[in-house]
Amino acid sequence: MLKITWFIAAVTLVLILKLHLLPALLAGLLVHQLVQLIIPSLQNHISDTRVRLVAVGILAIIVVGATAAAIVFTLTFFRSDAGSLASLFGKMAQIIEDARASLPNWLLDYVPQTTDNAAFDLQTATVSWLRQHATELSAIGREAGLTLAHILIGMIIGAMVVTRESVAQHSPGPLSAALLARVQGIANAFQRVVFAQVKISLINSILTGIYLAIALPLFGVHLPFTKTLIIITFFAGLLPVLGNLISNTVIIVVSLAHSPHAAMASLAFLVVVHKFEYFLNARIVGNQIKAAAWELLTAMLIMESLFGLAGVIAAPIIYAWAKDELNNAGLI
Repeated sequence: MLKITWFIAAVTLVLILKLHLLPALLAGLLVHQLVQLIIPSLQNHISDTRVRLVAVGILAIIVVGATAAAIVFTLTFFRSDAGSLASLFGKMAQIIEDARASLPNWLLDYVPQTTDNAAFDLQTATVSWLRQHATELSAIGREAGLTLAHILIGMIIGAMVVTRESVAQHSPGPLSAALLARVQGIANAFQRVVFAQVKISLINSILTGIYLAIALPLFGVHLPFTKTLIIITFFAGLLPVLGNLISNTVIIVVSLAHSPHAAMASLAFLVVVHKFEYFLNARIVGNQIKAAAWELLTAMLIMESLFGLAGVIAAPIIYAWAKDELNNAGLI
């Protein structure tokens, strides 16, 4: 029975990734786990089943509404002139292209000057990639609307499931019970990975915000897209290990728009912050999913090669779930 449910769960996860339904799954799990965190306090104060059902239903609606509002607000910000990702990518492309003009004389000897150089080719490819994706981001329309619809449906399903669970009294059959155990395992892995990573990302975003919005302006350095950089730091930070590399690269490149000294200061700040984050990761993520950084990176690399960006996002959760299942079965 256990092997059958493992197979069903694995096939279901592959189908979710192949059919691009990961946003719906994550949204449903988020609503489910948020409501689950609050339900115990309701059960302690409400004994009547019908009243508890209504209370849980209202709570689920509030969570769905708040989550949907947060998503819409974030997407609206990124599509606005102040936080446009397309404009940010275009700005980064321009900064990289004009990097030679902003470098001090002592560094110019180390920068490629001709087109027969691998570093020059890399710079050209990077600029081309950024400009290409800036155009794609500005043209986003139907696909974004479809993803939003999937997210909304996923949140509604998550709310319906948690509402049913709060009042369910019948005992499921052996197969149903085993499948529910697999689903509960995925939900627990989601809660441990995502909630732990949110804590780290929030701390990182606060420190980055203090640096970008307070410390740098005190020294007369005002970087463009400051709010966007802080929000990118938060969302990229939800990806273990890899997310920090993404946000750090963006911050350093944008800092180069002001001066090489600002870029070096940003690099020094980020190195110090991430030394602190190693401690946080060991205490928070390490304790939650019992996985080293190399394990997560390997899982993310394999999942990216199989499923693309969705695989990178899902990898930490699926890896934590698989490791739990193997551990519970006494196989590791």
